[in-house]
Amino acid sequence: AQADFGEAMVIIGGVEQKAYFFAFDLPHSDACYVRAYPAATSEAWVDGHVHAFAFFGRVPVSVLYDNDKCLVARILPDGSRTRTKLFSGFLSHYLIRDRYGRPGKGNDKGSVEGLVGYSRRNFMVPIPRFATWDEFNLWLEAQCRQRQAEILRGHDETIGERLSRDLDAMTVLPPAPFDACDQATGRVTSQALVRYKTNDYSVPVAWGHQEVWVRGYVDEVVIGCRSEVIARHPRCWRRDEVI
Repeated sequence: AQADFGEAMVIIGGVEQKAYFFAFDLPHSDACYVRAYPAATSEAWVDGHVHAFAFFGRVPVSVLYDNDKCLVARILPDGSRTRTKLFSGFLSHYLIRDRYGRPGKGNDKGSVEGLVGYSRRNFMVPIPRFATWDEFNLWLEAQCRQRQAEILRGHDETIGERLSRDLDAMTVLPPAPFDACDQATGRVTSQALVRYKTNDYSVPVAWGHQEVWVRGYVDEVVIGCRSEVIARHPRCWRRDEVI
C-alpha cells in the first residue's frame, strides 16, 4: 500500500477553507480510500489509516510513505528513520512494515501521487460543500466504494474484483483500533483553563491548579485528571481561542 496527503479548497459549515485529504492506495488493485481533515497532523495521518483499515476490513503488510515530519522525526546517516512517537505506536499496534521513498523523489510512490491528483479532479471539483466534516467524509467514502465498480484501462476486471486478491494478501484487523490521538500534559490555570497547542480549553473550576492529561483527536480534545475525564470539547483549529 501507499499513503500520502493532498490539499483542496472546500466549504464546510458555510466556511470556505483548505482541506487536507488523506489518500490511501492499493497499487495492485487500484482500490483507494480518501478522508479529509482540517489539518495534516500526526493524529490525522494515523486516524486516516485507522479508517482506511476499517473500510477495507484488513491491514496491509507494508505501506510506502514519503518522509513527512509527522511520521519521521529524523533520517539517520545510514538511511534509517527515527519515527515520531505516535506513528511508532501505530506501526507497532498493526504490525506494519513502513517503507519510504527517497527524499524529494515523489515518483517513488507514483500510485498514491496519481490518486491524490485523481481525487482532486474527481472529488474536489466543483468545490465540495457540506455541513460538517463527517458528512463530507461519508460522501468521500461512498465515492471510493463506487469506484470499485470501474474497469481501468489495461484491465479486464473491475477494481473490486482485483481488490479481492489484495485483501487475501493482507492481515486481519486487531481486536481494537489504535487510539489516534496526540498526548500531552498540562496544568489548570486559576481561570480554569488548560492550554493545548495554540488554544485554551475550559474545565470545571473545581479542578483549578491540578496537573492534567490531554488527548488531542482530530475532532475532539479530551482532558482528564488521574483516571477521571473532566472535560471534552470540539477540537479548535484556529489560534488563540478560548473554548
